[in-house]
Amino acid sequence: MEDVQPSENAQVVRAAGVVGIATLLSRVFGFIRDMVVAGLFGAGIATDTFFVAFRIPNLLRRLLAEGSLTVSFVPIFTEYLRHKTREEALELANITFTALSILLVVVSLLGVLFSPLIVTIMAPGFVRVPAQYDLAVFLTRLMFPYILLISLVALCMGILNSLRHFAAPALSPVVLNIAMILAALTLRGCFREPVVALAVGVMAGGILQLAMQWPFLLRMGVRLRPAFGFSHPGMLRIGKLMLPAAFGAAIYQINIFIGTILASLLPAGSVSYLYYADRIVELPLGVFAIAVGTATLPSFADQVALGRMEALKKTMAFSLRLILFITIPATIALIALRVPIISVLFQRGEFGTQATILTAQALLYYAVGLWAFSVIRIIVAGFYSLQDTRSPMKAAIVALIVNAAFSVALMFPLKHGGLALATSIASAVNVGMLWVILTRRIGRVLDPDFYRSVGKTALAALVMWGAILMIDWVYPWQPSGPFKVRFVHLALCIAGGGGAFFAAAAFLKSPEIVTTTGALRQRLAGRKKG
Repeated sequence: MEDVQPSENAQVVRAAGVVGIATLLSRVFGFIRDMVVAGLFGAGIATDTFFVAFRIPNLLRRLLAEGSLTVSFVPIFTEYLRHKTREEALELANITFTALSILLVVVSLLGVLFSPLIVTIMAPGFVRVPAQYDLAVFLTRLMFPYILLISLVALCMGILNSLRHFAAPALSPVVLNIAMILAALTLRGCFREPVVALAVGVMAGGILQLAMQWPFLLRMGVRLRPAFGFSHPGMLRIGKLMLPAAFGAAIYQINIFIGTILASLLPAGSVSYLYYADRIVELPLGVFAIAVGTATLPSFADQVALGRMEALKKTMAFSLRLILFITIPATIALIALRVPIISVLFQRGEFGTQATILTAQALLYYAVGLWAFSVIRIIVAGFYSLQDTRSPMKAAIVALIVNAAFSVALMFPLKHGGLALATSIASAVNVGMLWVILTRRIGRVLDPDFYRSVGKTALAALVMWGAILMIDWVYPWQPSGPFKVRFVHLALCIAGGGGAFFAAAAFLKSPEIVTTTGALRQRLAGRKKG
């Protein structure tokens, strides 16, 4: 087992690196897309209508595709790869592909048919403006089939990830952003209502996302074709896992909805402060936590399928160490630099110094929970690999109740900051519940190496904090200074603090530094040989 474990850890690091880089690219192109949309279409009735129409299939994507399909399919498919023949595993993939296609064609047709009712429920204010309502219905009908395309993409991603290919699935969102950017730039003059070009870009992006998976599937020997054995035991097990997983994802969306409603009861701007702060937290969360969570699920599922529970616990402990190696310094950096970060990114035009300070308050309370937002990805992946989607669902229900209670209790003394803190508290409760359930089921996961590693990471992060304070003393922060001065301050703090952290981690011989650099050397050596 000692021989196998280091290679498994290195594989997780390589896969997480691929997914992380692709996610970072997606976020960059997402920001570019937002800039293009804002520049070409502004912020008015047309863009409001598009975002409402796009939110509907996007919600279904999170519930059905990302929220439940992949996490339900990967463990069962991996089990078939390990304990059955490859042909039987591919038969399960074909049956799932067929059943999913039929289900989603029906959902898409119903969505197109009932678009007027859906728009009325999602945006009742549009009914008062007939032109806006009609445009919303048209855009909803045009984009609703996107759920069919993106769910099939999610299935392809699950197959490729199970076969340990991560690049094409991870780059998929980049293609959507590029398609929307190109459609906005080239097609807006082709329609009476220019914003329709964005909807066309969404559909083109969905088609391209699906098409880009196909060559890699063929290279892996996967040729998806119709198969109608819907009573297949593997298919039935996937269906049973999907229901609680989708319900858990729905609870998360309800959580966001409740937060938005409560924020609307606070002073004007509260919703925006939370939105902008959340965008900042999503960067380390998306690039690192989601990347590691995506990379670990196939590894966890493979180990469970082989009955290697000790290996599962070791890989889980390593993944948690890897997450915390990034999350702990990211948390301290976000707390220490919350005002400069918000100021440099958003402080211009109508977004003044006061808005920066209020948004930074929300960022502070979100940053406190960054460790929980990140760690939960690994723990939930462990439950999914064990083919248990009910425990995460139950914990999510408790977290929903905790979030609602703390939101109501904290929203008046701390305003919007209280809502952000409530989210962090609820996530910590979620982690605690799941951790107790998991350790009761598989035994103790964390070993002395874990605590030594986290201790070294925390010490290196304190060195980083000291470096940031020193830079701030030498080159003080000027809240009302020119953009160039504020940008230089932030850049110096990030570069100096980041350099201090990695230098301290290397000096302390942090194992994550050793594993990461080792995986990088192997990858470079492999390229040179190729």
